[in-house]
Amino acid sequence: MLPPEFGWMLVLLLGVLAGTVGGVVGFGSAIILMPALVLVFGAKAAVPIIAIASIMANLSRAAVWWREIDWRANAAYCATAIPAAALGANLLVTLDARAVEGALGLALIAMVPARRWLLSHGLKIGIPQLAVVGAAIGLLTGLVATTGPINTPFFLAYGLTKGAFLATEAIGSAAIAVTKVVVFRSLSALPLEIALNGFVVGSSLMLGSWLAKGLVQRLDASQFRVLLEVLSMAAGALMLWSAVMG
Repeated sequence: MLPPEFGWMLVLLLGVLAGTVGGVVGFGSAIILMPALVLVFGAKAAVPIIAIASIMANLSRAAVWWREIDWRANAAYCATAIPAAALGANLLVTLDARAVEGALGLALIAMVPARRWLLSHGLKIGIPQLAVVGAAIGLLTGLVATTGPINTPFFLAYGLTKGAFLATEAIGSAAIAVTKVVVFRSLSALPLEIALNGFVVGSSLMLGSWLAKGLVQRLDASQFRVLLEVLSMAAGALMLWSAVMG
């Protein structure tokens, strides 16, 4: 592990960067931060730390775009995602997280052309489909550190973009992260020191979220969707590589 002062400097600088990236595209914060958290705090502590930090980052992202939240879509998503996330967090100790991560990476890469095919045929998803998506993503998020990019094609297919996408997705992700923290606490996997570390890391993510607003406002809707697709495929490739090499 790094000396504490250098470790914290690395984590906080990356936290601002990760928060800015997440504030622009709605995901990526955990992917950027997890390697540094594992290096500085160890693998066991990294997952609950990122869970707490994610709550703070997502709530700040939602606050930036509060007026654009689609509460109907969010209610359908959270109604199934929250109980599924609790189940996934409890199953975490019994399944091979690397295999799950590899499957997510493949699915994420495939979802970009799949979404484009659906749109070319005039197909979009509605509230019932969001509820199904919520259950699946909630379960998967309970099993691995992050599934943030997996949300992207579904919320885009529902018709959300820019601030509406960022804020609605953020509320759903925050709800899942809260569920994971509650489960970790009940399993005695969240001591006070780790919780405090999570709050400090989360503060750096929040700063990045606020910095991102000006960048998002400069993008039109089509540019925003293309950016999300490119980064979604990159994230999928990274998750797949991590599972294979891990």
